[in-house]
Amino acid sequence: MTDTPHPIDTYVGSRLRARRRLLGITQEKLGDALDLTFQQVQKYERGSNRISASRLFELSKILNVPITYFFEGAEAATGLGLTGLADGGQDPFEAEQLSSRETQDLLRFYYRIADPKVRKKMIDFLKSLGPDANGD
Repeated sequence: MTDTPHPIDTYVGSRLRARRRLLGITQEKLGDALDLTFQQVQKYERGSNRISASRLFELSKILNVPITYFFEGAEAATGLGLTGLADGGQDPFEAEQLSSRETQDLLRFYYRIADPKVRKKMIDFLKSLGPDANGD
């Protein structure tokens, strides 16, 4: 038996951390909602402790995401060739991109824009800056 966390446990933990950060919830506050210590939340986020199905259900309600959120992109991120957990037609974000502070800040500020028309213009602007904006 090895002490190394399973790649799926690590991935699910990174998704938990990304969502928690996006919502601005501290590990302590999430731990309180789950009746756990913040250290236990840390272990979940590192993947060193597995998250049970019932706990994933609780987390999905607290973090306002479907349970499938925790597994989206797992196939590509872990290289385990899982079936049914990731949409093969899309290029999933890497776990580290989703959990980066920069990505979390971008999403937080984007959703603070109240006007949907302004948000749409922001998306259009960002698309115009991408490499395929000029047909590249």
